[in-house]
Amino acid sequence: MTETETTEPEVNNLEDFVADSDTGGRLPKDAFGRAALWYIPLVWSLYQLWIASPLPYLLRFGVWNDTQTRAIHLGFAVLLAFIAFPGRKSSPRHRIPYATWLIAIIGALASSYLFYAYAGVAARSGAPNSLDVAVAAVGIVLLMEAARRSLGFPLMGVALFFLAYVFFGSWSGLPDVVQWKGASLNKAMSHMWLTTEGVFGVALGVSSGFVFLFVLFGALLNQAGAGNYFLKLAFAALGHLRGGPAKAAVIASAATGLISGSSIANVVTTGTFTIPLMKKVGFPSSKAGAIEVSSSINGVLTPPVMGAVAFLMTEYVGISYVEVVKTAIVPAAISYIALVYIVHLEALKMKMPGTSRMHPVKFMLGAVFIIAISIVVAGGTLFLCGLIVDAAHSLLGGASTWGIVFAMAVAYVFAVRFAAKGPDLEMSLDSMQHLPPTREIFKTGIHYLMPILLLMYLLMIERKSPGLSAFWSTIAMLVILATQNPLKAYFRGQSDVGDQMRQGFADISEGLIIGARNMIGLAAAMGVAGIIVGAVTLTGIGQVMAEFVEFLSGGNLLAMLFFVALISIILGMGLPTTANYIVVSSLMAGVVVELGAQNGLIVPLVAVHMFVFYFGIMADVTPPVGLASFAAAAISKGDPLKTGFQAFFYSIRTALLPFLFIFNTDLLLIDVGPVQAVFVFGIATIAMLLFAAGTMNYFMVRSKLWESGALLLVAFTLFQPGYFLNRLQPEFETRASSELFSLAETAPENASLRVRLAGENLNGDTIDARYLLPLGAVGGDGAARLNEGAGLEFREEDGKLFVDNLTFGGPAEQLGIDFDWELIELDVAADRLPKELFYIPAFFLLGCVYLLQMRRKRKQPEGATV
Repeated sequence: MTETETTEPEVNNLEDFVADSDTGGRLPKDAFGRAALWYIPLVWSLYQLWIASPLPYLLRFGVWNDTQTRAIHLGFAVLLAFIAFPGRKSSPRHRIPYATWLIAIIGALASSYLFYAYAGVAARSGAPNSLDVAVAAVGIVLLMEAARRSLGFPLMGVALFFLAYVFFGSWSGLPDVVQWKGASLNKAMSHMWLTTEGVFGVALGVSSGFVFLFVLFGALLNQAGAGNYFLKLAFAALGHLRGGPAKAAVIASAATGLISGSSIANVVTTGTFTIPLMKKVGFPSSKAGAIEVSSSINGVLTPPVMGAVAFLMTEYVGISYVEVVKTAIVPAAISYIALVYIVHLEALKMKMPGTSRMHPVKFMLGAVFIIAISIVVAGGTLFLCGLIVDAAHSLLGGASTWGIVFAMAVAYVFAVRFAAKGPDLEMSLDSMQHLPPTREIFKTGIHYLMPILLLMYLLMIERKSPGLSAFWSTIAMLVILATQNPLKAYFRGQSDVGDQMRQGFADISEGLIIGARNMIGLAAAMGVAGIIVGAVTLTGIGQVMAEFVEFLSGGNLLAMLFFVALISIILGMGLPTTANYIVVSSLMAGVVVELGAQNGLIVPLVAVHMFVFYFGIMADVTPPVGLASFAAAAISKGDPLKTGFQAFFYSIRTALLPFLFIFNTDLLLIDVGPVQAVFVFGIATIAMLLFAAGTMNYFMVRSKLWESGALLLVAFTLFQPGYFLNRLQPEFETRASSELFSLAETAPENASLRVRLAGENLNGDTIDARYLLPLGAVGGDGAARLNEGAGLEFREEDGKLFVDNLTFGGPAEQLGIDFDWELIELDVAADRLPKELFYIPAFFLLGCVYLLQMRRKRKQPEGATV
């Protein structure tokens, strides 16, 4: 039997695995069924491109409001969930039953009800008629079934739990603390289905407006060959090193993560090639699978897509997309560098050979340097593009847009001509073992970088909305798919230009269909997450759960964070990353911020949201469920549980980061300048590498127990030098409340005042916490700067200051500050030693460990390990 014959069933099994989890496992053999699963996703993609484009406004046709577009979006998702995903394992996979068609059409009609009945529902706002309630009830049931088919039972189970609480929360058998008055069917259905508080809320709006287009962009980029290009490039650059295939897997997954929002798809896309090659150089099945899983999980952490969470975060936290990317970039980068180092240490422990003679320290320094330079070069390129565009606007005026488009077209043609000088990259396991030089591979796909550069430019420099940026980048990808092969054929002097043109349009259709089918489960998850969020806002259960977790933690912030992490991991075992993020952040984010304030720690809201996001992703590797681990084990032929536990061990560094950036927000580049950002990145990278060495029990040679402990202590000190300084000198000095206005007046530009306020909230609970009040521009008196910056006014009574007025929607009101709260005191940064002094003993301890291990290494026989 040939190798091709042997591996063909394995490939089919993997395709079935991905289809069952991402795109739908039904493959009809009849013409009508095949046509339905071809045309419906195609129309969905074209619809999403239509509503994202300026054409509806130019043609004055097809202009709908956000609620209507969300309804159509959900209608497509529910229809496709029923016809593309079999209901049970025993359900037919090669035909679509008539009953399924009937239910699918009813579900689609109910889901799109707010599109065609919008005027009537709006006129009856708050007073739904019987038809409204019936459609809502049927829609919720069928939406949950669509989510069960496409994502499994857990998400549906969580939604059912919250719905049960909505209707039966008044049951006397429940503890008094969680009882509520209950809701009628009319009230619940109106809240969940006929308003934007439930299913058709923020999450579904983000799915319809932003996420679909980014997923479509990634599908088109992959269809064009970019995924294979990034994979081959990583292997050509790193495959010759010790443990090279594993290092290439890490880098390739990072590149794939730029265009993919699914860790499972990431595993299968790159793992099909990387895992067999890792096994070939000596990695056991479980470790080969675990390395690919850890790499793919990190891919979801990587901007710009971040598994769709980046766009949800902009809505929930209220910051720009650029700020979200800025907070995510350093943790993602150092996590990847640490994983490359972990792979290197594994290769050393297993005495793997490599054709490269590069010193390991030089290699790691080179890896850090390359990543840092890549970030700088990417930023510099975007900045340069901005200068060129500004110059074009000055020279050409209104015609500048067409001039820029023409220049991009010329650059693209030259890039394709450059690529046509070499052969196209094959996509096979055998080709991975006989790769041309890196420079030869690089030139074959320069044109793939252009739409990514365009996307980043529109987002970062022009500050366009994510939806509009993704739309124009997707249009660029459609042009590339249509023209790259005909242009290559022309430049190579081939005669099949027409055939290549037809193949280009076939690739476009296939990419549009794959992009839409990748969105089925994600759109259904956003809708069901809306049910959960709607139940929380309707019943107030979020406050009860928050108080319960606060009670369990005993008011300790670290214990609270541990419980939030545990909840994220447990929910994440059954929920997709996006749904898990929505649920946990809705329930717990505000409580962590509030508890931190009560403990004297100002925790930025974005840091808490990043915390929840990271632990939601960890669920993809956590046994016994971790689907990404099962996908990798299917390729490696290893034990899924053993693969999962190994991947969890490799991902400990990912679990460490969220705790660190809660207590050290410098890692998220919050209020950090460019020079300090470089310093933070360098120190954090060293700390993460030492943490990896400590947990792997291997540094220069195999570590003794105390040496691993010392390395972990050094890593902690580098990550959190203020911890030790705070034990010696207080971080803040207390000032009397009477100094408020004088301190506000003399504070520098864009400064904040740290204040302690006490009073009662709307629930009658006593609050005593610290808050950061932003100040307005320099120049006014203290009261004016507080009013302008924080939206806050104080009055004086008997020598005490009380909150007298709040600007609605202002910073102070968003922080939860209320009327008549008393200003107890102010905290001013103390004049103390710089916390960076503790780096000196940390590096001294590191030096001692290094010298001891190097002495042992020099004494050991050649080729042995200590």
